[in-house]
Amino acid sequence: METRKIARLGRDVGVVGLGCWQLGADWGTVDEADALGVLHAAADSGVTFFDTADVYGDGRSERLVGRFRAERGDDAIFVATKMGRRAEQVPANYVAENFRAWNDRSRANLGMDTLDLVQLHCPPTPVYSSDAVYDALDAMVDEGRIKAYGVSVETCEEALTALARPNVASVQIILNCLRLKPLEQVLPAAEKAGAGIIARVPLASGLLSGRYTASTTFGEDDHRNYNRQGAAFDVGETFSGVPFDVGLEAVERLRAFVPEGRTLAQFALRWIIDRPGVSVVIPGARNAGQAKANSSAAELAPLTAEATAAVEEVYDELLKPLIHPRW
Repeated sequence: METRKIARLGRDVGVVGLGCWQLGADWGTVDEADALGVLHAAADSGVTFFDTADVYGDGRSERLVGRFRAERGDDAIFVATKMGRRAEQVPANYVAENFRAWNDRSRANLGMDTLDLVQLHCPPTPVYSSDAVYDALDAMVDEGRIKAYGVSVETCEEALTALARPNVASVQIILNCLRLKPLEQVLPAAEKAGAGIIARVPLASGLLSGRYTASTTFGEDDHRNYNRQGAAFDVGETFSGVPFDVGLEAVERLRAFVPEGRTLAQFALRWIIDRPGVSVVIPGARNAGQAKANSSAAELAPLTAEATAAVEEVYDELLKPLIHPRW
């Protein structure tokens, strides 16, 4: 697995990690055995970066990652978690007392005294500008509760605001073949600052797997059903905010550029890996086979200039007018 150094984190990370939202909730049911199978398959394939959150299944994902980490007994396993979404989303809740309580719960769930990386989980926009918030996070580092902290954001402006803070080690942001805006300012700013870029929703909630059609349906407990209009959380987290029918059209146009013997999903992941400034991409997986296939994207040769141009052309023609101004 190719690795890239995150200067502010002080360590290297593999370019393909594992997003563990699916192992908690909101993607249909994944039983415990399958979830642990996904985690071990990813690690067997060279993945060392595992991203979870306290809100995924109300802690289920963290507990599964913690159990996996204990079973693995491998110091190379790096766990990034997130905090804040279990509380009412108002700036007044983002205070030191709550941070410590949230942190205690995550430490217990994960079975770790000191967490590798804790990210603010898409909090209200004013939180990114609060001196008190960063002072509290710095204190948690000093106390040995966490080794480093970062942010997960919805918008590019939020990312740029956070990157201006000297101790923000990473920014997690939606970046994929259907969401190109972070390429303009966020990735260059992160690279200049020495902060990591964690690319999330890399397959646009499965659209870029190429497996869906206009007749595809999703279960009632799947956010691709209940959050298409943003009823539960930011609509950008579901299909990257792209209307489903438009996303299907974009996918069909990209199929022609997939290298022979590879899948559209691997193509989409390789496109992200090729972007300067990206540290790690974190696709999710619901079974061991998906985890292995995703990690193998790191083995692909860089995409051709023609393929890269095709992604930009599809974005400019179909998607940019719909989503570029929003995030």
